[in-house]
Amino acid sequence: MTPRPRPDIASMAGYTPGEQPAAGLRVVKLNTNENPFPPSPRAVAAIRDYDPDSLRRYPDPTADQFRDAVAKRHGLTRGHVIAGNGSDDILSIVLRTYVGPGEIIAWPNPTYSLYPVLAEIAGAKIASVPWETGWRLPAQALIATGAKAIFFANPNAPSGTLVPNGEIETLARQFPGLVLVDEAYADFAGIDAVGLLASCPNVVISRTLSKGYGLCGIRLGYALAAPAIVDQLMKVKDSYNCNALAIAAGTAAIEDHAYAEQTWQAVRSERARVNAELERRGFAVIPSHANFLLATVPAGQDARTLYQGLKQRGILIRFFDKPGLSDKLRISIGRSDENDALLSGLAALGAG
Repeated sequence: MTPRPRPDIASMAGYTPGEQPAAGLRVVKLNTNENPFPPSPRAVAAIRDYDPDSLRRYPDPTADQFRDAVAKRHGLTRGHVIAGNGSDDILSIVLRTYVGPGEIIAWPNPTYSLYPVLAEIAGAKIASVPWETGWRLPAQALIATGAKAIFFANPNAPSGTLVPNGEIETLARQFPGLVLVDEAYADFAGIDAVGLLASCPNVVISRTLSKGYGLCGIRLGYALAAPAIVDQLMKVKDSYNCNALAIAAGTAAIEDHAYAEQTWQAVRSERARVNAELERRGFAVIPSHANFLLATVPAGQDARTLYQGLKQRGILIRFFDKPGLSDKLRISIGRSDENDALLSGLAALGAG
């Protein structure tokens, strides 16, 4: 007899990742917000030069080498940092630590689609509150939900919009629970909320090396928070949640900040160019602080048809068949040649 899962797990849909091309298939991949540039050569060298004999031993359970590099980068101490298997692991750790079964977690909608999946797994109740006009943070509506924690991405996904630090601080001071600011894309914004940690002890900031540092494949992220919070998170994380190669490569990448900054600036430059080109072709583009654009298709065009047409030409972007998003396309910013291919593909489909 096949074992029966928990009823709530059996009924949930699960997370749907962005489409991954088949092995060996050459595509222009602009659908999962990866950095289009390779990681730091120092990170690559750290993997190449790693002592193979050391792989038979467990990694450092708290990834202290990496935590020290992160702390130095942000002007904090090791006690302010916890490492995770990507920032998705961090989100799960925070939720399991601060939101119990039957308690409420809230976020503005739309945002990162993993949040409801993690909440359902944890048995938490969900309060999803629409963004205010102009993608303003609905702070009072979020507080009114009675949630134990509020999560939101900043810059937001899929809009790329940014909540100013002043609004985050106001929310954190008025809200008695935990406020998680998911800064997966903050490297491309050039603005972050790290400075709020000193005055807002209920704020947790999650980060990833997947986006800004071009290291999606090693799965490494971290959270910044008051040491008292980090102490509690450490109890909940898996025993060895970061592998040795990830720790080595991630440490080298964080320490090579100058290289990463060059790639962020290149992405910002291409973001501005692609934004202007899309608007010239009749798309309505939301000003983005991330490494992607959310664009409403021109009148007379169908977003799903354009998505499918580009896919047939070997160009992958993201289409969300959801209320409020079904007339839009989310486009990751690639290298200049990849962005040119996208624009040419749109033109071939009659969109510019």
